[in-house]
Amino acid sequence: MKKRILFISMNSIHAQRWIENVDLIHNDLYWLNSTSTIKMDLPIGVTQITEWKKRKIKYITGEYFLRKKIPWLYNSIEPLLQVTLAEKLEIVIKEIQPDVIHSFEMQSCSYPIVAVLNKHKSIPWIYSCWGNDLFYFKNFKSHKSKIKEVLQRVNFLQTDCNRDIAIAKALGFQGTSLEVIPGGGGFHLDAIQSMKFPINQRKIILVKGYENKFGRALNVLKALSELKEITNNYEVVVFACHPIVVDYVKNNALPFTILSKVALSHQEVLELMGKSLLYIGNSISDGIPNTLLEAVVMGAFPIQSNPGGATSEVIEADNGLLIENPDSVLEIKALILKALTGAIDLDKAFIFNEKLAKTKFDLDSNKQKINKIYSQVNVK
Repeated sequence: MKKRILFISMNSIHAQRWIENVDLIHNDLYWLNSTSTIKMDLPIGVTQITEWKKRKIKYITGEYFLRKKIPWLYNSIEPLLQVTLAEKLEIVIKEIQPDVIHSFEMQSCSYPIVAVLNKHKSIPWIYSCWGNDLFYFKNFKSHKSKIKEVLQRVNFLQTDCNRDIAIAKALGFQGTSLEVIPGGGGFHLDAIQSMKFPINQRKIILVKGYENKFGRALNVLKALSELKEITNNYEVVVFACHPIVVDYVKNNALPFTILSKVALSHQEVLELMGKSLLYIGNSISDGIPNTLLEAVVMGAFPIQSNPGGATSEVIEADNGLLIENPDSVLEIKALILKALTGAIDLDKAFIFNEKLAKTKFDLDSNKQKINKIYSQVNVK
């Protein structure tokens, strides 16, 4: 008999890539969009549950303000206003009777369903931890109590780094920790090989353009702008830019190529990585950044922030550089100089990362690990 697996996530490329790897021959797959809206580009055979958020009463002026500014108050009255994720999940459980429930991400997809799953304790719950779920939000009292409540109910924990397993256990998780697997499952290494330029043909310094609660791209741009004598020999490309980053580049007349947050597909990001000599990502919180893995598999030398020590699980002395203080322009500047002035053997790093990719980030190998998760979950 097929195992019925219910996935709960927002519309995300990372969730999409994970679900694509799950065996449809031995499992019936269902995806519940936690935000209700559009469908994902999932394989034929995956049942998608979307557009379920119906109003109970007409929209009341001030709802949006409450949701953004006083979320605890909005959450308390939301069941009076519209169908909630918890209510929809209760209906879905009765309809499909899932053997396993797998939620991706904590705040939007796991907080809202814990009360329902506390009433259905016979259903095994797998939770996939995303970058900021535990490391960042555990520092806030209101979140910490909710995180603990979820972790007390979760049976299986799936992460992309060992750091988050340790944090979860410190917060009271007593279930089963599954093997560490990249969030999207990995990469078709053979298929992307042709997109990788030789090191001596790469003239791009690629920068992740996030500047928000977590991202600190501006510090990277400031460092690069102080290294004109070096960077003049390269094309600096800043991708996935938030508006503040676009404005900074324009206002300072920096000779950088800027690409908006929606300008590139995943395939195009990989192609750009394959042409880049350096990749620089900087944030105060994350797990293992997917763009870091893309840099590793495509041969771009990574310079990446290391919140909580997660990045150091991938980057060692020979294959990249760690930004320990994401707010230090001076440190970032020194690391860029180190990478570009001969102190680092970039060819050696390229070879190291090729071997690392085959060991840890090969999709074919990780696909087997992903399916092993569901085969080892016992159905009561």
